Amino acid sequence: MREKIADIERELMLIGRYKELAAASAAPAERRLERSSSYILLSRLESAPMSIGQLAQAFSLDASTVNRQTAVLLREGLAERIPDPEGGMARKLRITAEGLRRVGEERAYRLSGLATVLKDWTPAELASFAEGLAHFNASIER
Repeated sequence: MREKIADIERELMLIGRYKELAAASAAPAERRLERSSSYILLSRLESAPMSIGQLAQAFSLDASTVNRQTAVLLREGLAERIPDPEGGMARKLRITAEGLRRVGEERAYRLSGLATVLKDWTPAELASFAEGLAHFNASIER
């Protein structure tokens, strides 16, 4: 079992390497969002406005970390602070039209890169891989 876990660790390291190479090979104009955390936070905010506390809980992060990360979004006009639509005390963050545009571009860029890498995979291989990744991510969030 330990050997298989070591194999998984190696493969995850290589995925990280692929992400670094893809980012480095993109021309500066093609870099949609400077930080991966921006893409992740904006993707979550696409669904609904959330408070700093809700985002911190969703990602199992300290609120101060999320506060620093969301400050970038606010500064770049990708998110805005709004009163809680449900009447709560905490202000919430909502993705802006510019944020939606930028996250859409980033997603298209990432999907295009993945489509290139996975172009020779069968539908069954893609489904199995997606299922395995979803199971892995669910285990992380437990």
